[in-house]
Amino acid sequence: MRANLLKTATWAMVLGASMTAFTACDDDEDEGGQIPPAPSVLSGTVTSDLLLEAGKSYTLDGALQVKAPATLKIEEGVTITANNDGQVDYILIEKGAKIDAQGTAERPIVMTAEAKKEGAWGGLHICGNAPTNSGSGVSEIGNASYGGNDVNDNSGVLKYVRMEYTGFEFDSEHESNGISFYGVGNGTQVSYVQAYVGSDDGLEFFGGTVNIDHCVVVDCTDDSYDWTEGWSGKADYLVAYQTNPDCDCLIEADNNGDNFGATPVSHPVLNHLTLVGNNSTENTRGVRLRAGTQVEISNAQITGKPKALTVETTQTETALADGTSKLQNVAISGELDSENNIYTNDMFEAAGNLTNQTFSFANNYVGMTDGRGAVEATNMWMSGWTR
Repeated sequence: MRANLLKTATWAMVLGASMTAFTACDDDEDEGGQIPPAPSVLSGTVTSDLLLEAGKSYTLDGALQVKAPATLKIEEGVTITANNDGQVDYILIEKGAKIDAQGTAERPIVMTAEAKKEGAWGGLHICGNAPTNSGSGVSEIGNASYGGNDVNDNSGVLKYVRMEYTGFEFDSEHESNGISFYGVGNGTQVSYVQAYVGSDDGLEFFGGTVNIDHCVVVDCTDDSYDWTEGWSGKADYLVAYQTNPDCDCLIEADNNGDNFGATPVSHPVLNHLTLVGNNSTENTRGVRLRAGTQVEISNAQITGKPKALTVETTQTETALADGTSKLQNVAISGELDSENNIYTNDMFEAAGNLTNQTFSFANNYVGMTDGRGAVEATNMWMSGWTR
C-alpha cells in the first residue's frame, strides 16, 4: 500500500493551475525578484520558492513535496486545510529544502483538516542533514532520505504554528505525527508550535540536533513527545495535556530500539516541563525513558499517570545512576518506577526531586508561565494562539 501511495505519478495528478504555478516559479522570481504566490489548491512537487500569502486560506489536495533548493514560505495568518476525500494529504520538506513559516500570537499559521477528527491528514515532515544513529534513513512518509554530518543544518523556521487533526494511517505500520523531525539540525528554528488532537505522536524526533521551545501537545493519542535515533537537541518550555483516555505516554524516549548503545546517543536537554496525563488505567506511563536513551531534565512537573516516571534498560538506568543523565528539580505524582533497580526511587529523591506530589493549575506550573509566578492570563505564553 505504501509504495502505491508514494508514487511520483500520484503527485503529478494535480490541477492544471497548480502545475503551472509550480513550474513557472523560476521565471517569475528571476523577472521581479519576488517569490511567486501559490495557487489556492496545494499539491505536487515544489522545486523553486513558493509563497503562501498572509491571511489567505489554502486547500491541501494530496502530497505537497518540497525539494532542494526550494523554500516554502508561509506568512502569518495562513490556514491550510487538508481535503476530506480519503487520499493522502501531507507536507514534506526534503533535505536541502526549507520551510519558512512565521506566524504571530495574534495570527498563527494553522494547518488543519476538513474532517475535524484525529487522523484526518498526514501532518508535516521535515528531513535534514544532521546526524542520526541509524545512518542515512528514509522518512516513514514520502520515502525521502534524511541524516548526515551537519549538526548546524538549517531546514528553516516554524514559529506560531498550530497542527490540528493529524495522524493519518498510511498502513498498519505507518501513522503520521503532528510534526516529524528527521535528522533536523540546530540551524532550524522551532518556537511556539502546537499539535492538537492527533492519532499518533504530537512531535517526534528521529535523531538530529534541532532545538525547540514553547511547544504544546494536546490529546495526541499515542505519545505527546517522542524521540529516537540519537536526538540531542535542547527543549525549553514544553506542555503536554491529555484528556482522551487513548493517549499513551507524555514522553516516550529511546536511543535506538534495535541497538540500545548506538551512537550518537540520544541526549536531549529539557527544561521547564508541564506534563499532565489522562489518568488512564491502560496507558499507565507518563515519561518513559528506555532503549538506551540519555537525558537531562530540569524544572519539571509530571502528573496524571499511574506511573508518572519510568526508567528501563540497563543503559538508560546506568546513565542516570552515574550522572551522565540528570533529573533535577523534577516533581512527580506517585513514585519513580525502575525496571532494573539500577536507578531507584530513593536515588531520585536523594537528588532533591519530589515524589507523591499533588498538582493544581492554581499553582505555578513551570512549563506554562515563563517562570513569572502563578498561572495568569497576562503571563501564559500559550494564550491566544493555541487550542
